[in-house]
Amino acid sequence: GGLRRRPDPGARLQGPGRRVISEPELVGGADFPAGQVLTPEPSEPPEPRAPRPRRPWLWALGGAVVASAVWGAGLYAYERSRDEGPDLGGYRTAANLCEKAELKALTGILGAKSADAGDSAEDHAALLTAHCSVTLGSPDTGYTVSLTYRLHKVTDPGPEFAAMHESPAMSDYERIEGVGESAYAVLHPDDEGAEMSVLDGQVELMLSLSANVVWDEDEDRGVVGTEKVDLSGIETVLAQDLNTLMAALKKP
Repeated sequence: GGLRRRPDPGARLQGPGRRVISEPELVGGADFPAGQVLTPEPSEPPEPRAPRPRRPWLWALGGAVVASAVWGAGLYAYERSRDEGPDLGGYRTAANLCEKAELKALTGILGAKSADAGDSAEDHAALLTAHCSVTLGSPDTGYTVSLTYRLHKVTDPGPEFAAMHESPAMSDYERIEGVGESAYAVLHPDDEGAEMSVLDGQVELMLSLSANVVWDEDEDRGVVGTEKVDLSGIETVLAQDLNTLMAALKKP
């Protein structure tokens, strides 16, 4: 029933019932033989562990991180493009539109500019619109040329442009190649005029040619005062002048 003595941690058993000191102690100068220490028999070396398979969730986590990075980069690019707006393709403001439009091909057929109706322009955050008109040939008997320029700064005008010119109501319009991204032209009856519309990226351009109408007070109505010219093949002439104008509108 008494307290049990804690064994000496330095002692090891040597034979049954005997306790020895692992290091000899000197008592009265006598030497004691060193105690024999029991050691376990060597066992076979443990077999090497097979490599543990990579946990599937680590692959899933890695894929999620990559997907998140790609998505984040795409979102950043989208937000940046939205902030900066669409690529305007180098087109700039169109002050003095009719000055930029040399109309060399048309003036070679109809005569030089003789009257200028002036320019007008409206510049908003989403759309720039400019318009001008001039008379080629005699002010009384020449043709009037009108130009309209629209620069879309936010939205894509392509779908509306195609829908407008490819609708059944516009069946008289002919598709023209080699002008901007898309172009359509129509020739009015009796050589009274022609028109070409062009889409080039964010820009719409329209060049129209029309006979002058003057007011006849005796008859109390408008009559055509233009000396008409054969306008067969005029779409080629309009295309030349529009290509030149588009290049001019991109210059600083």
